Amino acid sequence: MKYIKDFKEGDRIFDIYLCKHKQPAVTKNGKAYENVILQDKTGTIDAKVWEPNNPGIGDYDTMDYIEVYGDVTNFLGTLQVSVKRIRVCREGEYNAADYLPVSSKNIDEMYKELVSLIRSIQNSYLRQLLEAFFVEDSDFVKVFCNSSAAKTVHHGFVGGLLEHTLSVTKLCDYYCSAYPILKRDLLLTAAMCHDIGKTREISAFPANDYTDEGQLLGHIVMGAQMVAGKAAKIKDFPDSLLTQVEHCILAHHGKYEYGSPKVPAIIEALALNYADDTDAKLETFKEILENNADNAGWFGYNRLFDSNLRASRLQ
Repeated sequence: MKYIKDFKEGDRIFDIYLCKHKQPAVTKNGKAYENVILQDKTGTIDAKVWEPNNPGIGDYDTMDYIEVYGDVTNFLGTLQVSVKRIRVCREGEYNAADYLPVSSKNIDEMYKELVSLIRSIQNSYLRQLLEAFFVEDSDFVKVFCNSSAAKTVHHGFVGGLLEHTLSVTKLCDYYCSAYPILKRDLLLTAAMCHDIGKTREISAFPANDYTDEGQLLGHIVMGAQMVAGKAAKIKDFPDSLLTQVEHCILAHHGKYEYGSPKVPAIIEALALNYADDTDAKLETFKEILENNADNAGWFGYNRLFDSNLRASRLQ
């Protein structure tokens, strides 16, 4: 299989790809065509079906796995595929793992490490809360371990939510050793739960798109609700302790303009905000570097970092 990341101008492709998106369109001259986004585990590429009524273009739709015959062209400096033929593929003709971006880290090993951190929590109520999600709720664990942490910005791959959560939790664990004033059990519990709402905010792969619930409420509010729901089933769970966990979740984006319903009012919420922001931004920069590995110069202006970026060099 020729992966999208290896496409070059002039290539002719004849392989199976996931139809991530399909939209009918019309040229300035009134001629119908179709905008398509093809995806595999290495990325996506825009494609055009200039002759949608051609007999060689089968009846396909978004989220279908399609066999594509076409040419890789260059339009205004960006590669795209001019599609000549399309055939919808049957189950068994493709391996879904070839079409979904997956964490480079072992998902089972990351999950075991997260469970190990749960076992280190001394407060019985907080440990019960974490176990209710990450040990006892097998349906939640399956979704959590296979979810992304974002649609596009960072950790947008299978296992991304687990990888991000584990990284944030380990950063918070370090903070606790460097700043003993932090209450470790509270901070690590909040770190492990801070993004659980993303299991409902973003749909499962291959769609990996915002749900109606996600659009209306967002993962921060849903995460606080999910924690409250589990805590309600734990006998005598202290109200004040629950409120502090919820506050950390509600404040983990740090500022109102970043979508945070609250700003940090306790030190653990502040620590969580910085750990979350650190991991998200470093992962985003890492992905930019990986996507520009062949570029020895400047990558251009990036809105998230408000800077023109490039790779560092030691010589």
